[in-house]
Amino acid sequence: MSRVGKNPIAIPKGVTIQLSGSRVEVRGPRGALALDLPAPVSVDQGASELRVREAGGGRFANALTGTIRSILANMVRGVSQGFERRLELTGVGYRAQMQGKVLQLALGYSKPILFPIPPEITVETPSQTEIVVRGCDRQRVGQVASEIRSFRRSDPYKGKGVRYQGEILKLKETKKK
Repeated sequence: MSRVGKNPIAIPKGVTIQLSGSRVEVRGPRGALALDLPAPVSVDQGASELRVREAGGGRFANALTGTIRSILANMVRGVSQGFERRLELTGVGYRAQMQGKVLQLALGYSKPILFPIPPEITVETPSQTEIVVRGCDRQRVGQVASEIRSFRRSDPYKGKGVRYQGEILKLKETKKK
């Protein structure tokens, strides 16, 4: 079994896990998530931990145990603490603001970009140049942040655009005469 798959997943207080056949449902204060397990993997629930085991042998089952264990650990963390991605807007006139469940972005195009926010995700704009994406599903939070970033990726020459907070952008040198 993989090294990652051998580690147990600690279940914090306030999180309930329900196993029914090959389906795992995780509920907590921030929401509920579900996962259908593939055939070569099974999950055992203890008093305060989850363990992932191989139901069938082979390299494929070995690889899946580590992957499923990481997904389940992210689900448990998501329903208890949640996930967050921060984006920064850099550039003159680049700004963002929320209008109900729609994010309005001014990114240098002729018209503003209107991005509808999925129901399980919350987006905040603490300032005009900062966007905070939050939710309990790590994959969905990252996907929404990536879609927002794709509207205007950071330019490698001037550095203008949308980037993740803390992302290091190496600027290229301009053409010389």
